[in-house]
Amino acid sequence: MIGYICKYTPIEIFESMGLEMKRIEPEVASFNQADTLMHPNICSFAKGVLEDVLANHYEGIILTTCCDSIRRLYDVLVEKLPDTFIYILDIPRITKDGGIKLYELRIREMLTAYEKFSGKKLDEKKLEAILQRESENQRSIHPAKGTRIGILGARANKSIHKILEEHGAEVAFDITCTGLDRKLLYEKDNVFTGYVRGLLSQFPCMRMETAANRDLLIQKYADSADGIIYHTVQFCDSYSYEYAWLKEIIQKPLLLLETDNTTQSYGQILTRMEAFLESVQKSGNDRKKLAKQKIRTSEGEKTMYVMGIDSGSTSTNAVIMDDARNIKAFSVIRTGAKSGESAERILADVLEKARLKKEDISWIVSTGYGRVSIPFADENVTEISCHGRGAHYFNPKIRTILDIGGQDSKAIKLDANGEVTDFVMNDKCAAGTGRFLEAIARTLEIGIDELGPSALKSTEDIEITSMCTVFAESEVISLIANNKEEADIANGICKAIANKSYSLLKRVGLEADYMMTGGVAKNPGVVRAVEEKIQAKLYICPEPEIVGAVGAALYALDTLK
Repeated sequence: MIGYICKYTPIEIFESMGLEMKRIEPEVASFNQADTLMHPNICSFAKGVLEDVLANHYEGIILTTCCDSIRRLYDVLVEKLPDTFIYILDIPRITKDGGIKLYELRIREMLTAYEKFSGKKLDEKKLEAILQRESENQRSIHPAKGTRIGILGARANKSIHKILEEHGAEVAFDITCTGLDRKLLYEKDNVFTGYVRGLLSQFPCMRMETAANRDLLIQKYADSADGIIYHTVQFCDSYSYEYAWLKEIIQKPLLLLETDNTTQSYGQILTRMEAFLESVQKSGNDRKKLAKQKIRTSEGEKTMYVMGIDSGSTSTNAVIMDDARNIKAFSVIRTGAKSGESAERILADVLEKARLKKEDISWIVSTGYGRVSIPFADENVTEISCHGRGAHYFNPKIRTILDIGGQDSKAIKLDANGEVTDFVMNDKCAAGTGRFLEAIARTLEIGIDELGPSALKSTEDIEITSMCTVFAESEVISLIANNKEEADIANGICKAIANKSYSLLKRVGLEADYMMTGGVAKNPGVVRAVEEKIQAKLYICPEPEIVGAVGAALYALDTLK
């Protein structure tokens, strides 16, 4: 079996020699070996390929000159696997006749090297038969019938397609570097050259010449989609630049997905994609039909009640709302070790406060990271959409939301109707979140509730240079050793959080009015620091932790209308 990574790889040549070809799509749990063998700054895709190759038996690996990370991967593989055929194929950037001739020469050089390695020979008649058959059977792209989502960028993994399918969306196109069907040309009088011409005439990747018209082709494809997911490998600068350009010129909902090829990234992909689909998909008829079949009302009861429950990493919050959009009762409790158990506790608590029974609740919508672990919920909606609806409920003037919870932070942009138009999340690291503040409070030996008020008493500006929880704790310990005041350290922490939050807000665009939600919105030190950074006031509702639950309750009312 020969492994390869790039759509420009001439896999049909090897298949005509009787070899199985496998495109390597790494999805690993860790980079234990790669971190030992490669530089820390090498991209996660290259590391993932290395982990995959070392864990599986390949007769050969065909790499291409995509970028410096792949070149470094080649060096490591050659050293670690001396008995394996490792080859890096230099793909020309030009796609005209000169590039075709050069690529044909390079492919033949690779073929000679493999024939020497394996003793096998290419039968060009078999290659011709494959090309003739496949060129006749090439599929055309059919327009999607439902919500149409296009995929751009680099190496969209199977998870993205799976999530779209599970949520009733169709792929309008996938023009990532491994997404489209291969374009094979069969030229009877010049089989090999025609084959190479077809390889280079595929949808151009980022490294190809400007004359390949990638930008014009992207704009043409984009017109056929309701929304676009732009996927890239984390820290890949080339695709990040293209995304920034696309965001300015494409007038369609656009979601940036940065993944690191690990199994752990699935949760982040799922939350972002669900929120994006909620903002793109227009029809709620199926949800309403289902709700009408399951609607619960108590006998003789005229008022209809719904519940929203937000299961977060730190707190679980619930709201009961009547059909006039009035909040009947709410509750906030600690989540604890199991979100399902905290959901049962808060259900009992909020029902008692509202003086209602579970049978009185017509529809329950869950949100938050634990939303799928709540057995009594009728449906679930992402916290992105719910925070948008909840913020609009409390203050219709809000256009930008900063939500800092126990373990993640988000910036959300709203339109005049309270619909989410853009969002960014920081959920790969707890820096600047409630967990971060709890760790710092422990280091200062004060309660978490004391940290914000203490910061307001500061008289000296102290800069905290690290937002990593571990490093920040060490920095605080050093400041304590240097006899710095508790209030000044607390204020430095609050300003560091404000700086991190500001970078999130800038990515969605700073537009007044502003609102802060989540448990950290109760910290006056952080609130002051953020207001100073954005030079504007933050609207904070009386209980900022229930905004997501309120949004979930509003979705429940919408479902029943």
